Amino acid sequence: MEDLIIQIKELIIDSLGLEDITIDDIKDDTALFGDTGLGLDSVDALELGLAIQRKFGLQMESDSSELREHFYSVHSLANYIQSKCL
Repeated sequence: MEDLIIQIKELIIDSLGLEDITIDDIKDDTALFGDTGLGLDSVDALELGLAIQRKFGLQMESDSSELREHFYSVHSLANYIQSKCL
């Protein structure tokens, strides 16, 4: 699971062009979106979603109410990816 968390953090940095942030700056349970945490926005969510789909071969329902919960933090995203890939 730790490898997956690192992969997700690297994907966030690379796909969103966050050059001033390292994987150590992104905490596993910190909110990715909104005014707290990493502060990503809806455009970032779309880009990150596409990057995850490409990297892990997942199909995600963009209108799923559960998807927002899965994208809450790196940890929740790792749990989601792990549940879909196993």
